[in-house]
Amino acid sequence: MFEREPVARPGLPAHSSTRAGDRRPLYPVSRQHLNAMTGEIGLWQHARGPKPDPLYGYCTDDVSRLVIVDLMHSRELGLTAVDESIRCSVRFVGDAFDGATGRFRNFRSADGQWSEASPSEDCHARAMAGLGALMVELPGTDLADEAGRLFAGALPAVASLGYLRAQSAALLACDFAIEAGPATDVEPVFELLAGRLERSFTPSARAGTAKWPWPEPILTYENALVPRALIAAGLRLQRPAILALGCSVLDWLIGVQVGESGFFSPIGNKGWWPRKGVRSQFDQQPIEAAAMVAAASAAYHATGRGRYLEAAEAAYGWFLGDNDLEVALADPARGACFDGLTPSDANQNQGAESTLMWLTALEQMRDLRRSAAGGSGRAAVADAAADPGSRQ
Repeated sequence: MFEREPVARPGLPAHSSTRAGDRRPLYPVSRQHLNAMTGEIGLWQHARGPKPDPLYGYCTDDVSRLVIVDLMHSRELGLTAVDESIRCSVRFVGDAFDGATGRFRNFRSADGQWSEASPSEDCHARAMAGLGALMVELPGTDLADEAGRLFAGALPAVASLGYLRAQSAALLACDFAIEAGPATDVEPVFELLAGRLERSFTPSARAGTAKWPWPEPILTYENALVPRALIAAGLRLQRPAILALGCSVLDWLIGVQVGESGFFSPIGNKGWWPRKGVRSQFDQQPIEAAAMVAAASAAYHATGRGRYLEAAEAAYGWFLGDNDLEVALADPARGACFDGLTPSDANQNQGAESTLMWLTALEQMRDLRRSAAGGSGRAAVADAAADPGSRQ
């Protein structure tokens, strides 16, 4: 579709002629850009080129994502290397929690003042996901204790979450908390969210026969988060029908997000994709590729199906040039990522969300390849609901 010369990026060779399914290399952990983007109280939200832009301050969304990245990096670098970063983020999230509302505030100016804007459902759920991951990864520590305290304070507000992606992220947060255990207060909330997510899909979608299985009239952002949550719910509750629904919706998302190039081509944010309208090709955002890597990884671990390994590899490759423009967005040497793929090139800014999405996808891919090499994919719950002819 696009005929152009390969574009070299810092730390990367020019794009080669690999196609979806081929393996892109893994890279050592680099925190160079994260360090440059870190201010006195947290991670700056936006950047102008590679430099932080303090004008837009900080946000709880990104600080919470940083907790998860730090925990992943601790597996490669050791906890000492990221301990202060995690502690800074936990302090930030603690300051974000508003005890009067039971919700997390999101936007914070460079001087530390919180915005008066209404709390975001996505922010609340993402903050809980970061806290839940910390409880699982660092049990018995003071950090896990503080995370548990904040999680417990934020849990009652989860019942009021009304948006699909916020419910999905909150369900994954609760899944972390249950894993960390004991979680008698969390389990009913998990079941409540699982039921809501399942019921949001029509009977035809649950039966795998819907041409448009998505429960909303428009496909927007971080779409793969939803089937990932359904897969987690099916596994946790031992409900094959929910797991099968998650895999079916993920299969649909994988199928509709392949461009004419043959590469992963996520829905663009300039108009998104209305059910009866034209799908937007650009701008493509790193969050979509990272969400697909995470969802496909979850599906592989749940089912052992090779097609999910291929889907994860394709989404990971998107960062490295396997995309509609054959332009690399990630700079592995610096641990940075451009803010998106426009119709003509990469957006040259390297903000927090984009960088965190690259770093997340890299570590998820590292873990997934190790798991696949060890044959740890399973099909225990999935077998009861799977189409025997669909297995690879």
